[in-house]
Amino acid sequence: MKETKVILFQGDSITDAGRNREQQGVVNGPYGGTGYGYPLFASARLLADQPQAGLQFYNLGISGNRVVDLYARWKIDALNLKPDLISILIGVNDTWHERSRQNGVEVPRFEKIYRMLLEWTREVLPEVKLVLMEPFVLPFGAADETWVAEVAERAVVVRKLAEEFNAVFIPTQEMLTKAAQTASPEYWLVDGVHPTAAGHQLLADAWLAGVRKQGWLK
Repeated sequence: MKETKVILFQGDSITDAGRNREQQGVVNGPYGGTGYGYPLFASARLLADQPQAGLQFYNLGISGNRVVDLYARWKIDALNLKPDLISILIGVNDTWHERSRQNGVEVPRFEKIYRMLLEWTREVLPEVKLVLMEPFVLPFGAADETWVAEVAERAVVVRKLAEEFNAVFIPTQEMLTKAAQTASPEYWLVDGVHPTAAGHQLLADAWLAGVRKQGWLK
């Protein structure tokens, strides 16, 4: 019997990207369980390239999630699936929710909870491959210049955790900053946070490059 490889995308609205909840996050289903964002673009490329590889993708990102929300649902929405690879993009709402409703997660606590989540993952799934995506922002729309330094601090945390837990780190901020010099920031992000189709394609390309460089997926 062909071995199935399970790949899970986790995060907030950037990962969620309007996915159909009735499909329980299953990618390549008939009703758009993957949403319209980078999980769709990345998984579609791999599914098309390797139809016989037994790849099974899930997108269980939830709009509005902070790292504490991700931790609260981690057992049922990650560990219980026993995935072979988990990809995580989290962090911008930890800043955004403080600005909008005084319910953010300060950077030291963000690091503490994120580390606890990864420690728990390694304890339960010691062989799982981890992909940690850098949180990003462009200062326009919903975001302003005051967001930039704090999101950059979160990016430093994510990079450090990727090294600590032998995960692939996917850099995104510099890529988007450079892209915003070739076309308007609005071409890549709708509101300074949420990607357009072009922005999602950049994220998918970076994700695929990082994972393939490790030889985890062809």
